[in-house]
Amino acid sequence: MLNKTSSMRLLIVAATSLEIKPLLTELGRGRALQHHVTRYKYKQFQVDVLITGVGMVPTAVFTSMVLCRYTYSAVINAGICGSFNRSVPLGKVLNINSDCLPETGAEDGEHFLSLIDLNLLDQDEFPFNKGKLANDSVFESELIKGLQPADGATVNTVHGNEQNINAFIKAHNVDVESMEGAAFMYSCKIHNVRFIQIRTVSNYIEYRDPSKWDITLAVQNLNLFLLDLLNE
Repeated sequence: MLNKTSSMRLLIVAATSLEIKPLLTELGRGRALQHHVTRYKYKQFQVDVLITGVGMVPTAVFTSMVLCRYTYSAVINAGICGSFNRSVPLGKVLNINSDCLPETGAEDGEHFLSLIDLNLLDQDEFPFNKGKLANDSVFESELIKGLQPADGATVNTVHGNEQNINAFIKAHNVDVESMEGAAFMYSCKIHNVRFIQIRTVSNYIEYRDPSKWDITLAVQNLNLFLLDLLNE
């Protein structure tokens, strides 16, 4: 279980309604609140769903606004992602246990300097740990414990250029990328709330070819896991 209380309040955060459409269908009719939030009743849970829109800025802003206004037992970020790691099959459900902001910094000729390199951020300055956002939340859930862990990167522009992909892989030891994960985790750590980032792989990161993607499978597996988690 997530915990043992019967009045648990959950917040599920997604960039788009498409990614959690099957879950929304199962939750049924909800009540619209402020800041892009809809409130549902599911069994003994109050489930709020926040659709932020795509990208780091709306994710950070709306997640923080909602966490300022409402109190939750746990917050779940649910979405799909691209994978650098080809040993991870398409449709795999992952627990993103760390995330980072690899684009934030400055160019110095052919080299990239992070905020840490520029002495604008200490690598262990809260909420960072060795330059990354690590998730140390604890859940009493066998389903969550059974998830494959992965390290994520959050970007403004998803990779689709082979030269840039190869350079990125050499510079960063991560498995997947999204456009929202680190912003979500940053907000949750600032607000000191228990959270988890759950993502399913829809595609491998390579020269952009949507014909090779399986968004349908990724969305299906993501929502099956979310429903199993609520029913656990």
